[in-house]
Amino acid sequence: MSSGAGSAGSAAVSDAERRVIETKLAAARTRLILDKPFLGALVLRLPMHASNPEWCPTTATDARAFYYNPEYIASLSLDQTQFMLAHEALHCALSHFARRQHRIKHKWDLACDYAINPLLIDEGLTPPPNALVMPPYKGMTAEEIYPLIDDNDESETLDTHAYDRDSRQGGSRSGMSEKDLDRQPEQPQSQQGESEEGQGANRSAQPDQSGGPDSGLGQSQPEPNPLTPDEQETLSVQWQQRLAGAAQQAQQAGKLGREMARMIDHLLQPRLPWRMLLARYMTAVSREDYSYARPSRRAGDFIRPSLRAQQTDLVVAVDTSGSIQAAELEEFIGEIDALKGQVRARVTLLPCDAALCEGAPFRFEPWESFRLPETIRGGGGTSFRPVFQWIDREGLRPDLLVYFTDAQGEFPPVEPSFPVIWLVKGRGKVPWGQRIQLN
Repeated sequence: MSSGAGSAGSAAVSDAERRVIETKLAAARTRLILDKPFLGALVLRLPMHASNPEWCPTTATDARAFYYNPEYIASLSLDQTQFMLAHEALHCALSHFARRQHRIKHKWDLACDYAINPLLIDEGLTPPPNALVMPPYKGMTAEEIYPLIDDNDESETLDTHAYDRDSRQGGSRSGMSEKDLDRQPEQPQSQQGESEEGQGANRSAQPDQSGGPDSGLGQSQPEPNPLTPDEQETLSVQWQQRLAGAAQQAQQAGKLGREMARMIDHLLQPRLPWRMLLARYMTAVSREDYSYARPSRRAGDFIRPSLRAQQTDLVVAVDTSGSIQAAELEEFIGEIDALKGQVRARVTLLPCDAALCEGAPFRFEPWESFRLPETIRGGGGTSFRPVFQWIDREGLRPDLLVYFTDAQGEFPPVEPSFPVIWLVKGRGKVPWGQRIQLN
C-alpha cells in the first residue's frame, strides 16, 4: 500500500492496544458526526471490523463495512483516522463499486482516489502519508479522471478496494479491493439489515468477539468476496438514498462545503438517456391534433373533426466556446436531425459563444438535412444572452429552444415565455428551464 503499512500488523496486538485503537476509531467517528455531519452520517453506515493485514494492510471497504489493520490505525493521528473513515465512506456513497463498468480496475481505483481525496482535504481533513492528490484533477469525477491516467501508472491507492477484482487485481498492487464484512452465506441478510436505521445497520450479522459495538477486534475478519451484480445494484440504490439524506441534513445545518455540494448535485441528477428525454420533449411540443374549425361552405353543413398537422418551430443553440468537443456536437446535431423529421420541425440554428456566430441564424426546413455550417468560429467566452436577445428582436416565440452547453456562462436575468431545454455537459446549474444531463 501507499502508506507502507503492508509490513504493519505482522506482530500481535495486545488487548490493551486493541482497546486504545477501538477508542481512537470511535472518537474519530464522533468528531466527524459533530464537525462534518455529512461525512459523519455516511461513516455511521459502515460497521468497523479489524482485519488480517495480509489482505488489508491499511483500510478497506466493500460497500457494507469499514475494515482496518489495527497497527495501521495505531500509526495514524486522530485527524488522519477521520480522513480514512471518511475516505471509505465516500467510496460507498459515490457508488464507486458500481460505476467501473468496462474500465481497467487499477486505473479506476486510482481515479476514484484522485476524485475523493481533494474533496476531503477541502473539508479540512488531514490525509495520511502517500494519499493520492493531483491538483489538475480537482473537481473532476472518477469518470473524467480515468482517461487522463497513464496506462502504465504504477501508483498505489491509499486503501484496499475490496468490492471487486479482475486479472490485474487490486486498488493497489497487492491485488485487493474493499469488500463486505459479512460471511458469504450471511450476505443477503446483512444486506437487508443495511437498509434499516443507522444503529441497526451497525450491528453485524457476526457476533462481536471483543465487547465493542461493531469493531470486531477480537477476531480478524477474512477477506470478503467481490460483490455480485445484484449486490452492486442494490447497494448502489441504498447508498444513493443515504447520500441524499446526509446531504440534506448537512445543508440544513449549514455544514456542507461548496465543492461537495456540487458533486452531490451532479451525482443525484436523473440518469435517463438524454436522447430519450429530448425526444419526449420534442414530441410533446409538436402540434398534431384534431381540429373542429368550421370548413368552407363547399364542404357542406356538417362539421367533422380532421387531423391538422402544424409545423413546429424549433430553435437550437450550440455553445461554441470551446468546452464542447466536436464529436459530442456532431452526435447532438445528428440526434436533432433524426427527431425533427418525426415532429415536422423547422429548425433555426444559433451557434454562440460570447456572441452569435457570423452568418447566424441558419435555418432548415423539415425536409432538409440538419447540419452544422462548414466553419463555426468560437472558442471565446460564454454568454447565453445573445441567443435570447436575438429571438426577442425577431419577435419570435418558438415552440421549443434546445441549448447544448456546459452551462458555464452568463444567463439572461428573466426566464422567457417559451420552453427551454438545457442539454448540459458537466455539472453546471441552470436558473430556469428543463435541465437534461449529457451522460
